[in-house]
Amino acid sequence: MKASDISATNDQLGFIERSSELIRKNEERSGRKLTASVITFGCQMNARDSEKLAGILVSAGFELLEDTEDADFVLYNTCTVRDNANQKLYGHLGEALSRKKKKPDMMVAVCGCLPQEPSALEKLKKSYSFVDLIFGTHNLYAFPEYLSRLLAGERHIYEIVDHTDNIVEDLPILRKYPFKSGVNIMFGCNNFCTYCIVPHVRGRERSRESADILDEIKRLSESGVKEVMLLGQNVNSYGNGIQGEISFPELLKRVCDVDGIERVRFMTSHPKDLSEELIQTIKSNDKICRHLHLPLQSGSTKVLKEMNRRYTKEQYTELALHIREEIPDIALTTDIMVGFPGETESDVNDTIDVINTVKYDNAFTFIYSKRMGTPAAVREDQVPEALVKESFDRVLKCVQENAREQSLRWQGLTLPALVEEVNTSLEGYVTGRLSNNMIVHFPGEPSLIGTIVPVRLDECRGFYYMGSITV
Repeated sequence: MKASDISATNDQLGFIERSSELIRKNEERSGRKLTASVITFGCQMNARDSEKLAGILVSAGFELLEDTEDADFVLYNTCTVRDNANQKLYGHLGEALSRKKKKPDMMVAVCGCLPQEPSALEKLKKSYSFVDLIFGTHNLYAFPEYLSRLLAGERHIYEIVDHTDNIVEDLPILRKYPFKSGVNIMFGCNNFCTYCIVPHVRGRERSRESADILDEIKRLSESGVKEVMLLGQNVNSYGNGIQGEISFPELLKRVCDVDGIERVRFMTSHPKDLSEELIQTIKSNDKICRHLHLPLQSGSTKVLKEMNRRYTKEQYTELALHIREEIPDIALTTDIMVGFPGETESDVNDTIDVINTVKYDNAFTFIYSKRMGTPAAVREDQVPEALVKESFDRVLKCVQENAREQSLRWQGLTLPALVEEVNTSLEGYVTGRLSNNMIVHFPGEPSLIGTIVPVRLDECRGFYYMGSITV
């Protein structure tokens, strides 16, 4: 870890102590506990960030609430990949304003990707001026400082920076599950797909040193974690920019060697950078989960070129089929975009052809969303909404048909499932996750949570299974 990272960590730990002091004084005056709530939008990296934010709030002395209704401090960790994520935030802020009118001392904060987008930041400042604190992705680690300033009475703290060289990961964290955890291995993206805002709001690629990653995973294992998910916008390019650093496949091997770690996942993997070394690493190590998320976006070579994806339909299909041949029990999932500017019926047919060829186990299918600041947003050949809807329905139907067919191939097998939680819909049941990322519900006691048990997959219900523990 760099000296600057250690210094930044120590500074922020000091601000947590300062916040704790201010909270104690507030509670003495009010005679009650201060409460906080963290609302998360977006990807697994945002979810991991929210665990850090929640950990800081709890370490400072807040009681964490699931619901925002009664919280003294509400923090929205945002996504801006698609416009519906922005609109969802604005809806939540409208509700927050109503509560703040009744409870003027309530503090509202917005952080994450959305404030890194200049037009969205201006909208927050202009239309939601009641928000007390706004900060972005690059300085998320400085939240303890901003929190202490808020608690001291400062308002309208707007702290957005364009980039940072700091990687600060050793702050308090409150994990949702004690037995599994995400681990950031890199930040940002260098790919600049023409539709994507991520490089603009998350910045350029920065990898963590492998020694720091492995130290963190060892500590997680010692605390009872059995499964880790390595997180990055493009994990396949891990280590670029750090002289002498190991490759991503080598990092996977070393993570698997950590005592106590029984499962390793990762996300997300860019097709253009997926190596044969990675395929063989997954194939040869049972600890690496049999699930690979390999975003397609479009099956049309023409559209892929205009998206700046840097692979063709044929290259992607060949890669996916090779992975299936080498690792027959793997589940392949993907992202598919419909309605990219200039997309034709022929392009959509190409996408459907890839779906039918690769036979995805599942896919996140979504409609193109114009993001200001990206090359695709200014194109004049935006596809009419009615045509996009028609194409989307065709693609979604194809995805669902293939996914149902793929799900059936597991029926009757007995596979290890990590028990994650009590099933709230079926009394006496728990819910587990298979290595291939499929969910299975089966009779079991709450004491099983956090353990890996053999489960027979009795009945396929489309995208999940009903099962039973085998002895």
